Amino acid sequence: MSGLVAAPSDALMRAVVIRAFGGPEVLRAEYVPRPTTAPGCTLIGVARAGVNYFDTERRASWRASELPVILGGEVAGRRLSDGRRVVGLIEAGTGGYAEYAAVPSEFAVPIPDEVSDSAALAVLVQGLTAWYLLVRAARVEAGESVVVTAAAGGVGSLAIQVAKWLGAARVIAIASTEPKRRSALELGADVALDSAPAGLTERVRLANGGAGVDLVLESVAGPIVDALLDALATGGRLVAYGQASGSSNTVSVDRLMDASIGVLGFWLTPYLADRAATRRVIETLLAAVAQRRLRVREGSSFLIAHARHAHELIGAGASVGKVTLAADEAGWAGR
Repeated sequence: MSGLVAAPSDALMRAVVIRAFGGPEVLRAEYVPRPTTAPGCTLIGVARAGVNYFDTERRASWRASELPVILGGEVAGRRLSDGRRVVGLIEAGTGGYAEYAAVPSEFAVPIPDEVSDSAALAVLVQGLTAWYLLVRAARVEAGESVVVTAAAGGVGSLAIQVAKWLGAARVIAIASTEPKRRSALELGADVALDSAPAGLTERVRLANGGAGVDLVLESVAGPIVDALLDALATGGRLVAYGQASGSSNTVSVDRLMDASIGVLGFWLTPYLADRAATRRVIETLLAAVAQRRLRVREGSSFLIAHARHAHELIGAGASVGKVTLAADEAGWAGR
């Protein structure tokens, strides 16, 4: 993807656009109309954009997307109205890979001076997902045991820490490589296990003192789900919030009834409808990062003109922490 110099007029801006579904090669930088702000919206000059796994799904084949589309639901930069540094969440999940982005005013949250743009971006989709998974969906209770799959990723690394905040007695991290498992342990997991489905049930129970676990946060899908369902204690529940493997699962009612366990699905978007509550969570997480009570993994950074490389990294399952795009002049120029 070639870089672009400054837009030729104030009515235009640079953005990364897809005009057809496909692989990372469909991401193209071009000039598009600059967004206007409706009442209740704030315009942000983007310095850095967040990249999420969902962006790669939307790029590949997301049926609800109308083309052309600008990907990206998270931005950090300066609020044009007063120049204040803010992080912004775009409800529709599009429009962030650009020079300017319009976000609901409630979701344009000031960034503490102690927090970098990349760290602030990590508390949006990933931080909100970790929080609402544990607090609203799973309703985790103090003293419970919690399993976190994809534990070195953006959501997993934060879920480990939030679970500990909320009083989880034992957090068991699941990750595919030794470096990722070490990362999870550094963030507070009590134990970290290989994610290979074979023998996973037994490894999880052994890590929990031979007992079943109370809660599983699961984002991979496929055989790992069956292994972790078998690792649940009576009354335990598994919350599914992703399908990174591309697989799906069918779970019988008989299995749930016989073991007295539950399966919940989670999607962040409905929780964002309460904007005031969501803003409070963002503010809480940013304050925790500023006070060093919450450690954010700042992952790989790419020039926005090279956004395809960020998608390739995430698509390969090789990302650790928050992946971002630098949207300064050098970023747009591709150098």
